[in-house]
Amino acid sequence: MLHPTLPLNALRAFEAAARHQNFTRAALELCVSQAALSHQIRGLEDRLGIRLFHRLPRGVALTDEGAALYPVLNESFERISASIARYTGGPAREVLTLGVVGTFATGWLLPRLAAFEAAHPDIELRLQTHNNRIDLAGEGLDLAIRFGDGDWQGQACTAILDAPFAPLCAPALARRLKQPRDLATLPLLRSYRSDEWPRWLQATGGSGVEARGPVFDSSLTVAMAAAGGAGVALLPLRMFEQELAEGRLLQPFATTLELGRYWLTRLRSRAEREPAKRFREWLQAQGA
Repeated sequence: MLHPTLPLNALRAFEAAARHQNFTRAALELCVSQAALSHQIRGLEDRLGIRLFHRLPRGVALTDEGAALYPVLNESFERISASIARYTGGPAREVLTLGVVGTFATGWLLPRLAAFEAAHPDIELRLQTHNNRIDLAGEGLDLAIRFGDGDWQGQACTAILDAPFAPLCAPALARRLKQPRDLATLPLLRSYRSDEWPRWLQATGGSGVEARGPVFDSSLTVAMAAAGGAGVALLPLRMFEQELAEGRLLQPFATTLELGRYWLTRLRSRAEREPAKRFREWLQAQGA
């Protein structure tokens, strides 16, 4: 039985904030202001005589006491929701917030989302795109898909998809490229990862070719510039299969370069919730 001095709203506020590890997103979920949610949690802490969260410059983190209380409340609220759903005739939907690097979102995930919705109608997926730089705790995300080597401090990482890179360009430019050293006559469109072109040129013996061209913060904008004839871009092939199939981009050279993979990541400090586990398993199956 709940302690009579512990209001249910305060417990619900704590559970949502602990699940998101972010007061702003918890407040949005509960349709209250952040100030009201923070007041409820502070009141709960005062009544219990303990601190449930460490207040950090960017976001919050559970104390040991908060980490012990959260799974008990989370399971209780999930059981309540499931029981009520049986009487209301509607399935209980759990919210799963996901940050996705934009290239992966448009080139791979979005065409498959309908299949995920059909297989998991009880999960409400909320997407937020980013350019591979993301703060899971600060942005209140359950999961993030990003590109790299899988070595991000404090995060549990699951490999989803290999992504070999190759030069891609508009058909008019592709006709001018017979061998790698021909790239010296064209702008080489670059990303914020400055070592990509040098590594590909070294692998193909394109000595003497210097990567000169505008720098972009997103593979999507690089690809748009390449399709428009602005230059040659080094891009992950699997993210631009449709453009290649339709002939808007062509691959003038067969050599590819492995720069990393796409990974599903979550904070190690958070237990993996059931919706996150099911989404991870679905991603792994799709990637395979």
